[in-house]
Amino acid sequence: MQTRQSAQFRGRPSSARQVPQRGAPPQQGPDLVTVPARQGLEAVDILRRGAADRVGPVLHDDDCDTLGFLVPPGTADAWDVPGSTCTQTQGRGMSLVAPEPPLKGTGWLLPPGDADTATDPTVLREALGEAARLIQAADDCW
Repeated sequence: MQTRQSAQFRGRPSSARQVPQRGAPPQQGPDLVTVPARQGLEAVDILRRGAADRVGPVLHDDDCDTLGFLVPPGTADAWDVPGSTCTQTQGRGMSLVAPEPPLKGTGWLLPPGDADTATDPTVLREALGEAARLIQAADDCW
């Protein structure tokens, strides 16, 4: 599994039209890792305390009380973190350059303009594990 961020996810102006070149595979959209908001917010804090570019765009869904981390395409094929799901978007409504959230009822916690690379899945997995442990420790104190 690749553990560095891919340069192919660097943002482009939203007005740019994507014209596939002959013989080139179609551009894939990022996958989406969805977690409960409490764990996701803790993971965002963990990631932001590290290197500045360790966390990519993050969606917040108030209705479902979840956060969604944009990760490189193909991540869903091997995602196995308990308490989370990873969905292949195949580009449907998801973009690292779109200024508007892809779904009604969602908003950007970290918009693509502020974080224009997908979150590294290995780093995200570690942050979600640490977040779960911190939440469990806090809950055990009550």
